[in-house]
Amino acid sequence: MADYKGIKGFKVQYLSADPSNFIIGQTWYNSTSKALKYVGVSTAGSWATGSALNTATNFRGGAGIQTATVGFGGETPSPSATNTTEEYDGNSWTTVNSMNTARYGLGGVGTQTAAVGFGGIIPPETGATEEYDGNSWSNSNPLNTTRKFLSGCGTQTTGLAFAGGPPPSAATEEYDGNSWTNSNPVNTARFGLAGAGTQTAGLAFGGSNFPSTPGFQSVTEEYNGTSWTSVNSMNTARVYTAGSSNGTQTAALCFGGGNPTATGATEEYDGTSWSTSPGSLNTARASLRGTGTQASALAFGGGPGTATEEWAGAGSATAKTITVS
Repeated sequence: MADYKGIKGFKVQYLSADPSNFIIGQTWYNSTSKALKYVGVSTAGSWATGSALNTATNFRGGAGIQTATVGFGGETPSPSATNTTEEYDGNSWTTVNSMNTARYGLGGVGTQTAAVGFGGIIPPETGATEEYDGNSWSNSNPLNTTRKFLSGCGTQTTGLAFAGGPPPSAATEEYDGNSWTNSNPVNTARFGLAGAGTQTAGLAFGGSNFPSTPGFQSVTEEYNGTSWTSVNSMNTARVYTAGSSNGTQTAALCFGGGNPTATGATEEYDGTSWSTSPGSLNTARASLRGTGTQASALAFGGGPGTATEEWAGAGSATAKTITVS
C-alpha cells in the first residue's frame, strides 16, 4: 500500500503545535492534541482565538490589516483613558510608544506604519489628531467638530471621519495628511458606528441615534467623495460595533456590538446587501475595535477585555482534523 510520502514526496510533520502560517494541502501530526491535521478550504467564514492584548480596553482606535494592526488609546477597567499603543503581527501583541493624548472613543484609519487617530474623550471631548509612523506619534491639526464614538475610513493622507456623539452627530470631515475639511453630513446622525472603504468610496453602518427612536441602528450609508446615500440596512441593529476598517465599499464585514446586550453576530456586505454569517465571534462583546478586510479581519478589545479574534472568510485556508471511524 502506498504511504503519504510515496504519494506526496515528503513525510508528515510531527509538531507540538499547529503551524501559524497555513499552506493548502499541508499535513502534520499535532503531538499535543494527538491529532492528524491538514489544511483545507473553509466553506464559511469563522472566528479563531488570537493572542490577548496586553492592556484590557474598551473603545480603542485601530488601523491596519490582520497581520499588521496597530491599536491605540481606549478606556481601561479603572475606568480611565489610556494612551497605550500596541502592534499585532498576526501572532502576538507588542506594546510600543504611546499616543500624546490619552483618550477613548476615538477614530482611526490607515495602516500599522501610517495611521491616524482622531477625536475621542479624555474627558472632555477632543478633536485632537495624531499621526503614527510605525514608531512614534506626532500631533496634527484637530477635527473641526469635537466628538467621540465616531468612525472613519481611508488612509493617513486621504482619511474620512464621520458621525459621533452622543448627542448624535452627522458631521463628516476629510483629512489630507495635514488638516480636516468639512464635507456633507451623513443622513442619519449617530454614534457608536463602524466604517470601511476609502475617502471617495466610504461605508458607514450601525450605531445609535439615542435619545431618538428606535435607538439601535442597522442603517447603512455609502459615501462617494461628496455626499452620503442610504442603502440596504444590516440584519442586526447594533451600537458600539466594529468592522473590517480596511475593507471596501463593496466588500465589508461588521461584527460585535450591543442591542442592548452584547452580540457576536457577524455580517458581510457585498456592495448591495448584508448577509448574516454562520460564524459569530467566540466572545460576544460591544465597544471592540476591528481592522482588516472582509476575507481576513481582526477583532480586539471590548468589554473591556483583552480578547483577540481572527476572521477567515469563506474560501480561506483552514486547519482541519482527520478523523477515522
